[in-house]
Amino acid sequence: MTLVLDASMAVAWICAREKPAEAACADRVLDALAQATALVVCLWYTEVANALLVGERRNIITKAQAIDFLAKLGRLPIEIDDAIPSARQDQVMAFAREYGLTAYDATYFELALRKDAVLATFDAAMGGAMRRAGGALFGKP
Repeated sequence: MTLVLDASMAVAWICAREKPAEAACADRVLDALAQATALVVCLWYTEVANALLVGERRNIITKAQAIDFLAKLGRLPIEIDDAIPSARQDQVMAFAREYGLTAYDATYFELALRKDAVLATFDAAMGGAMRRAGGALFGKP
């Protein structure tokens, strides 16, 4: 199985989700990385870093926790998509328009569809778009 991880899923590994079912889903995704190929868009690490900085500023996590988390992320089998963003821009924009997504979210969406991968996200708009497009969501039939 190939998984496309968005930043919301990774951040759930350090900042607990309010809903127990979502926390359990995040744990299952982390466990699945032992057998799955995990892909991320080139902006993923920046999005995760930004979420960690927001967490620090809101006193949800400490600087030490963020540093430790980034080190742990670096040891996970996560690959960055090697497609040149400018080569995918037209398709990303088309998906964003068609499904009402941000360009950021449409980038994950496009990657998941292009690679016939399972999308792992907590973003409702992106998940809804994936279902409408006939794609697969982690933990959803």
